[in-house]
Amino acid sequence: MTLVAFFLAGLVVAAVVWAGARTMYAAPVLQRTNVRGIDVPVAAGVVVVVSALAVEAVVAVAEVGWSTVEVAGEPSRTLALVLALGFGLLGAFDDIAADGDDRGFRGHLRAMARGRLSTGGLKLVAGGLLALVVVARAGATSLGELAVGAVLVALAANLGNLFDRAPGRTTKVAVLCGIVLVAVTPTDERELLVGTVLVLGAGAGLLVPDLREQLMLGDAGANVLGSVVGLGVVLTTDVLVQAIVAVVLLALNVASERVSFSKVIASTPPLRALDLLGRRPVDDER
Repeated sequence: MTLVAFFLAGLVVAAVVWAGARTMYAAPVLQRTNVRGIDVPVAAGVVVVVSALAVEAVVAVAEVGWSTVEVAGEPSRTLALVLALGFGLLGAFDDIAADGDDRGFRGHLRAMARGRLSTGGLKLVAGGLLALVVVARAGATSLGELAVGAVLVALAANLGNLFDRAPGRTTKVAVLCGIVLVAVTPTDERELLVGTVLVLGAGAGLLVPDLREQLMLGDAGANVLGSVVGLGVVLTTDVLVQAIVAVVLLALNVASERVSFSKVIASTPPLRALDLLGRRPVDDER
């Protein structure tokens, strides 16, 4: 019940915040061309972060103001919020300031090898450091466990961004992964997923306008959704499972350098049906 309540709270708050923020997102600096060739405001993922923060603020006031109120999920809620704030900041900067010359791991690494730090490179380095801090605070007991967990979170964050190539795609993938994660987690450990579920709920609150091509989550949202799913895996599984998940995530990240996820999805009927659910079909996607 707590998970459902936090998911719905994030969803409702995000929908309300977006309704009030739409005029702000009309700013020319935020306009980007989407897969259909129309201008859509980017960095709407900031709304996801703000919405999760708003829900947590209400919970904080309730817990302090009424001593009988005790909400499940601490400290995992705080860790998820820290991840959302950090990746949201890094992603928003990349959304606004990226020059488009350096793409993917290889592009960012080449830029750093030449002595230039791209916005994506900054996100890569700072995101890795953020993942280290959060996984350490999540209870890592050895350097190996810390490394595996941090790599998992960082790769999950980047994979969320790699799926952000069509309206609603990242949110659908993240929410489905969240559902699977909740389903396989023992009932007495599910409170560890409250923070993850809250952020996913906030992402779901923007799904309809995303599908209608009224916004783009951008890195500010895609990285956030991916990272909190990764955190959920770290909080609820042992290091062996985390290592297996990290290897899968690494393979997907590396594959994205040579394989178009959009083409794979388009050529696989069940995936294509899910991808097109709620949005208009597009003949030519990135």
